[in-house]
Amino acid sequence: MRALRWHGKHDVRCDTVPDPIIEDGRDAIVKVSSCAICGSDLHLYDGFMPTMKHGDILGHEFMGEVVEVGRDNAALKVGDRVVVPFTIFCGECDQCRRGNFSVCERSNRNRDEAAKAFGHTTAGLFGYSHLTGGYPGGQAEYVRVPFADRTHIKVPSSLTDEQVLFLGDIFPTGWQAAVQCEIEPEDTVAIWGAGPVGQMALRSALLLGAQQVIVIDHVPERLAMAREGGAITIDFDNESVLDRLKDLTKGKGPQKCIDAVGLEAHATRSLDSAYDRVKQAVMLETDRPHVLREMMYVCRPAGVLSIPGVYGGLLDKLPFGAAMNKGLTFRMGQTHVNRWTDDLLARIEQGQIDPSFVITHTVALEEGPAMYKTFRDKQDGCIKVVMKP
Repeated sequence: MRALRWHGKHDVRCDTVPDPIIEDGRDAIVKVSSCAICGSDLHLYDGFMPTMKHGDILGHEFMGEVVEVGRDNAALKVGDRVVVPFTIFCGECDQCRRGNFSVCERSNRNRDEAAKAFGHTTAGLFGYSHLTGGYPGGQAEYVRVPFADRTHIKVPSSLTDEQVLFLGDIFPTGWQAAVQCEIEPEDTVAIWGAGPVGQMALRSALLLGAQQVIVIDHVPERLAMAREGGAITIDFDNESVLDRLKDLTKGKGPQKCIDAVGLEAHATRSLDSAYDRVKQAVMLETDRPHVLREMMYVCRPAGVLSIPGVYGGLLDKLPFGAAMNKGLTFRMGQTHVNRWTDDLLARIEQGQIDPSFVITHTVALEEGPAMYKTFRDKQDGCIKVVMKP
């Protein structure tokens, strides 16, 4: 089969590799009909995530048709149409029983290494380094899905791939980010980052009843898409984020703040951003937390910081005293995808939202390596790439 593989920083290739096979009775093999490049894939592309290995198959946002089922998998049958969540979960451990699927205690087959890095294991993830299990990802023609009797979302034939594909990651990620804010009707929600997750968080916050949503970015196409979704926008290249947030909240600051950027913040006119880039270049810091600093500073006292943006390691110079003394609440983590998908699928079917709005490029799998660069560099108006194997 053909698959996109990581061969080092900025080196993704479409290679021919062996087809996957059933390895466990709960497995399934899925023939991929659509897959996508996610913003967090760029952290792999740019070399920021540890434990990647030469030849790893990328991708954690994919869907398709079940073509083979393990002997112990009674939940799926050949021909089922499924979206596959990026978090692999067993459905049986203490965390899964609580609905905390992204910290499943059993699905990470490299759990000892994860525990050394994080204190406890996280769930296994598709195509996202050996720290999360080293599982081959979904930017491929076929994928083996472990624990497939639980790690799946069945979708109806009445909806297109484009409408349901993002149930596997960015839609529930944006939704969880908004839910974590505990939005009240008078709230202002500020979102840093107008990429795909930020776009989903914006629309989720409005569906959940926010009074106003402010989106901060500097890419014109992303800001325009946010305005189309109902947001007030701030272009951080041309205006002060702090001053504009004061103006829009009568000097009080937003009650709820969402970091949809993560470890590669691209602030261009701040001293702290320059400081981060220098420290990162000499291996004295792994992540660039400009957005976190700004949120901790501007959030209204007793507010909530929700962090769906991915961080991988060590951060420096966070104003933690400000956060503590203002009584801020932090809510964060990888998405518990299947906690939300029944509700979100119903909202798609009812016409409340069509997640396909975010797609700007649809290409063949073989074009994937070039699209990684286009997406990373925000060229050609690229916001979301869908690939068809």
